[in-house]
Amino acid sequence: MNTEDAAVFVNAVTAGSLSEAARRLGISPMMATRRLTSLEATLGVRLLHRTTRSLALTPEGEAFLPFAEALVENAQQGRARVRSEGRGAAGLLRVSVPIAFGLKLVAPMVPGLLAANPELGLSLDMSDHMPDLISTGTDLAIRISRLRDSSLIAQKLRDNPRSLVAAPAYALARGLPRSTAELSNHDCLPMSGVSHWTFMRGDEEASVRVSGRFSASSIAGCHAACLAGGGIALLSDWNIAEDVKAGRLLRVVLEDAVPEVIGIWAVYPTTRLVLPKVRVFISALRSVLDASEAGSLAD
Repeated sequence: MNTEDAAVFVNAVTAGSLSEAARRLGISPMMATRRLTSLEATLGVRLLHRTTRSLALTPEGEAFLPFAEALVENAQQGRARVRSEGRGAAGLLRVSVPIAFGLKLVAPMVPGLLAANPELGLSLDMSDHMPDLISTGTDLAIRISRLRDSSLIAQKLRDNPRSLVAAPAYALARGLPRSTAELSNHDCLPMSGVSHWTFMRGDEEASVRVSGRFSASSIAGCHAACLAGGGIALLSDWNIAEDVKAGRLLRVVLEDAVPEVIGIWAVYPTTRLVLPKVRVFISALRSVLDASEAGSLAD
């Protein structure tokens, strides 16, 4: 069985169209159609119901899909292992990262990563919302969260300590809270749709309601509003270390609780295969996080 034919089938299912499958594989739509037809002829069954606007799995296609995915992944693993011997990672790596994290930590490391791996390409999707890894063809997503969804395949890279911060101008005009109860008297800058911040009182979680007249769909927006004196924000230490050191932001220390420490997670679409290009990216990111952690502690 031709693995390239199987790859067209798998990509057509995840992408929802043959044309998108062809784009991902770097072939023409006509070649994609030919390969799918060849696969169906080899198996003697129709795998997909195809129209000009949609694709749908036949019962036979649904039964065959897991075997096709395993075939394609095994072939990718074999090629990647051979290519990586003595050379570095290869191929296009699609990574999704949060906006602030991508701008501050990931994008600056890209030139060095690509210079060290001449056959590697990187497509960076910066969004504060988790994509559908399968349908978008994403190889890896980095997310900063509690990540309690057991359906996700994830590896924790680091703890992610956070701090309450405010600009000196805000502190001068409004003062700063000394307890979680006093937060209700202040303008807080939460992400859109977030009504509570989680703190720790010893070993116990405390969910504290926050309010304000501003929210943003990206943590980068909350950060910018905080720098301008708009209120109190809950931000990652790697994100505010330079601002605190320069005096642009002040840490707000509460007497009765500390912000919950969440995690930085690498999220994968499958457990069966972690390609060398993914491992190289993770290794480079760990080095950046080590340096960032050292910088956060130094301020």
